[in-house]
Amino acid sequence: MYPNQNQPQYPNDGNQQQPQYSIDYLNEISAKPQKTGMGNKFFFLIVAGGIFVALMVGLIMLMSSGNGPTQKMQTLAARLITLQEIAKDSQKKIKSGELRSTNSNLSIFLTNTNRDIVEPLEKNGVKVSKIDKTITAKEANEELIQRLEDARLNAIFDRTYAREMSYQLETTAALIKDIYGNTKSASLKTFLETTDSNLQPIKKQLGDFNATNS
Repeated sequence: MYPNQNQPQYPNDGNQQQPQYSIDYLNEISAKPQKTGMGNKFFFLIVAGGIFVALMVGLIMLMSSGNGPTQKMQTLAARLITLQEIAKDSQKKIKSGELRSTNSNLSIFLTNTNRDIVEPLEKNGVKVSKIDKTITAKEANEELIQRLEDARLNAIFDRTYAREMSYQLETTAALIKDIYGNTKSASLKTFLETTDSNLQPIKKQLGDFNATNS
């Protein structure tokens, strides 16, 4: 007999089994490949942003390395202006000829210093005409002005003035030293050295007068 050709043919080995695969494996091969384009772009943006921030920080540090501290330079400029105004206004109130002579020298010193400070500060990014208003208000020193007025009314102006201005010059000298130690600007260092050198004798004269008349 011939085999029925319409009957499907099967392998002779009835014991042969189809290969078995785990469910996880089937899930893995059936999963669609993930798109990585957006992930790469996001990673690139993070890296680029980090590099940009690092460059900006480095640039700021580089620009500021040659300058003194901006806030302290503004404070010095504002203080010198206030002291000049106080010295000028006090000249006519001083009774002692010795103190009047010292104060005259102080006025000249402050006038010249306020003139000479403009250029070195501008080279270090500070314009005397554009000092922060908060610093200007603080250095206006209304309390000192009021103490001097009270001293005038109580007929103790001379010794009070000598004591107060000696203290003001002391704090100014300390500020000058602070700025000097935190700047690499040659022009600013030269100005600070000259200013401190001219300031010290006047500070001593004020201090000596106050000690004699205490």
